[in-house]
Amino acid sequence: MSDVLKSALRRRGWTLLLALLLFALPFYLDAFWLRIGLFSMAAAIGAVGIGLLSGTAGQLSLGHAFFLAVGAYGYVWLAGEPGPGLPPALAVLLAVLLAGAAGGLFSPVAGRVKGIYLGVATLALVFLGHHVLLTADSVTGGFNGRSVPPLELGGFSFTEADPGLTVLGVPFGAEERLWYLGLALFALTWFTARGLLRGRPGRALVALRDSETAASVMGVHVAKYRSAAFVVSSMYAGLAGVLLALSFRRVVPDYFSLALSVDYLAMIVIGGLGSVAGATAGAVFVTALPLLMTRYADQLPLVATPGSGDGSIGPTEAARYLYGAAIVVILLYAPDGLHGLARRTRARLRRRPPVTVPSETGPAPGTSATTARAKEHTP
Repeated sequence: MSDVLKSALRRRGWTLLLALLLFALPFYLDAFWLRIGLFSMAAAIGAVGIGLLSGTAGQLSLGHAFFLAVGAYGYVWLAGEPGPGLPPALAVLLAVLLAGAAGGLFSPVAGRVKGIYLGVATLALVFLGHHVLLTADSVTGGFNGRSVPPLELGGFSFTEADPGLTVLGVPFGAEERLWYLGLALFALTWFTARGLLRGRPGRALVALRDSETAASVMGVHVAKYRSAAFVVSSMYAGLAGVLLALSFRRVVPDYFSLALSVDYLAMIVIGGLGSVAGATAGAVFVTALPLLMTRYADQLPLVATPGSGDGSIGPTEAARYLYGAAIVVILLYAPDGLHGLARRTRARLRRRPPVTVPSETGPAPGTSATTARAKEHTP
């Protein structure tokens, strides 16, 4: 069996084992840990989208929070009252398409502007979107936001409407049900993004990031691929916004601020630019850290419990300091992020030093094989 086939089988085995572990977690974890997992999966979906745009295509965007808000509020309005009151499954699909359409409207700018100029342009989306969320009361609910309509698929509700549902003796509430929905959406994101990166579009985006001139010479339409990357990234953000809305059960404008966009940039920098696995790792780190620090704030030094008001550093601020320091450390010592660090570690573990066994009939030490062998004369 070749080494390539062994490596592929080993990788598939680990993937299957991880999938089984994630599938079994709702039977053993309480609601707090399942909530962390749900928020992390939603963040990972959005981080994959910004990773495609910034990590693979090399386009800086500070407006990712705007497209998450479009997806979240799009679902709430399409499936709720006031609103069309569409079936929730159809509302999810239309909310994702609505986020993609919003990215498409901005894509002419993304196709012609790059670097810090695109970052400033997308920054305007966050402030404009926040203003609209606060003023369009009939759609967004204003400052207080709106409650999220429950999702139903085939008569099955992803809420606690049926408290008598138990699986293998474990009661399945909203968190347990949404966990499997989040797993399905994340798996869809994972495989579509990896397929995109490994195909021709991914190679074209990498070529654009490395050199626009070289990409143009190879036949890559620069503006077209930039615009397409922005639209695809917006659709992933819209899907993440829908899952966030279902997990929070209420959407408010203040959540979709500039700080959220900065968090997503931190996710892909910490995890590793241009990597789906790296974006996932960074999303879990940035999302879970403040939640864990909030829960265990009374056991951590120099961190005040929420609402104490004693002037100490709160858990959310402390978490931002920590992953800000993590960004500095990674930029200095591991520029390719957690994914690159894990890849190098696996390579070191697999590397084996060659074992040299001296041969009794071999050449003497310090002499080559050609000099030790007697010269043969042609008869």
